[in-house]
Amino acid sequence: MTGPDAAPPARAGRAAILVLLPFAGGYFLSYLFRTVNSVIGADLIRDLGLGAGDVGLLTAAYLLTFAAFQLPLGVLLDRFGPRRVNAALLAIAAVGALVFSLGDSLEMLILGRALIGLGVSAGLMSSFKAITQWFPRERWALVNGAFLMVGGLGAIAGTAPVQAALSVTDWRGVFLALSIATICIAILVATTVPDRDEGVERATMREQIAGVVAVYRSPIFLAIAPVVVTSMAANLAIQGLWAGLWLRDVAALDRQATSEVLALLNVGMTLGFLGTGIVADRCGRRGIGLAPVMVGLVGLFCVVQAAITFDVAASPAILWPLFGLLANATILCYPLVANYFSLAFTGRTNTAVNLSAFVGAFAAQYAIGGIIDLFPPAPGDRYVPAAYQASFGALLALQIAGLVWFLYAFHRIQRRGRQPAAAQRRPSP
Repeated sequence: MTGPDAAPPARAGRAAILVLLPFAGGYFLSYLFRTVNSVIGADLIRDLGLGAGDVGLLTAAYLLTFAAFQLPLGVLLDRFGPRRVNAALLAIAAVGALVFSLGDSLEMLILGRALIGLGVSAGLMSSFKAITQWFPRERWALVNGAFLMVGGLGAIAGTAPVQAALSVTDWRGVFLALSIATICIAILVATTVPDRDEGVERATMREQIAGVVAVYRSPIFLAIAPVVVTSMAANLAIQGLWAGLWLRDVAALDRQATSEVLALLNVGMTLGFLGTGIVADRCGRRGIGLAPVMVGLVGLFCVVQAAITFDVAASPAILWPLFGLLANATILCYPLVANYFSLAFTGRTNTAVNLSAFVGAFAAQYAIGGIIDLFPPAPGDRYVPAAYQASFGALLALQIAGLVWFLYAFHRIQRRGRQPAAAQRRPSP
C-alpha cells in the first residue's frame, strides 16, 4: 500500500518537524485567543466603558465565526490542502488581532474578534488533515492526542502568562504582540510545510459539497454523533463556565481555592489529550479498536460527572482534575469517523464532527443556565445545589443515552459488514 499508511519512520520524523511544529504554533494561538478575554475582560470594561453583556457579545463573536466556517473549511481543506488554507486564514487572524488592538468602539472590537475566530478556525482541523496525509492510520489517534495537548498549553498561556504581560503593557499591547506572532506563524506554515497530493481531491465544488452531505448521512456519523455532541457539550459548557460556579456554590470554595482547582482541571485536560492518544495507540497494538476504547473512556467520564452531580464525599481537587482528564475522550471520534472514508474526505469528516460539537456546546450552555434559573436562588445571588443536580443530571442522562445508542448502532454497522476505508477496496463507503 502506498501513501501515509506506508510512511517509513524517517518520513514520520521529518513530518513531525516540518508539518506538526508549524501547525502546532497556529493551534496554540487559537486556544490562547479563545481564553484571553477571561483575563482582559475587566480592562475592556474599564477602558471602553463596556458592560458585561458587551464583553460577552464580543467574546462570542469568536465562536460564531469559528463555528460558521467549519463546513466550508472542510471543503477547502480537501480541495486545496491544509498548508494553503491554514496559512491564509492565519493571516486573517493576524489582521483581526491588529484591528482588536486598535479598537476604540464595541463594533471595532467585535469585528476584530470575529476575524480572529474566522482566522483560527482551521487551527485544529488543518492539523488533523495534515496528520492524515503524513502519518499511518493506526497512529492517527496518538498523534492527534499529542497535538491536542498543544491546545491545552495554549489555554494555560491565555491565563497567568497574559496576566503577567499586563504588568508590562496593556491589552492593546498584548493583541499587537499576538498579531505579530500570528503573521509569523502564517509565514512559517506557508513557507515550511511541504505539500502532499494524498488526500487532496480535485473534484468540482458541487461534488465536494455532495461529499459533505454524504458524511452527515453515513451510518458511522449517525451512530457516533449523539454521544460525541453530548459529551463534548458537557466538557465545553461545564468547564467553560459552570465548573467555577459549582465550586463556589456547592463546594463553598473561595476565589483562590476555586482558581486552584480550575488550574488543576486545565492540567488534567492537557494531560488527558495525550493520555487518550497513548491509551488508544497501546490498545490498537493489541487489536482493540478505537470504538471500545472511546466507549470505556466516555463511560468513566460519565462516572466522574455523576460523582460531581450528586456531590459524593470526594475532594473537588480530585474530582475536577479527573473531569478534565477524561473530558476529551471523544476526540477519538475524529480518527474513528475518518477511518470510514478515504483520505480525500478527512477535512469534511473532521469539520462535520467539529461543527456538531460546537452546536451542542452552545445548546448545553444555554440549557444548563435555563434549568438552573428554574430554582429559587440562594442568598448572595448564589445557586442552590439542587439546581446543579438537575442541570448536570439532565446532560449526563443525554450522554448515557447517546452512549447506549452508539453501542447499538455501531454493532449494526459491524453486523452489516461495513469496514473502515483502510480495509476496503473502494476508497469511500
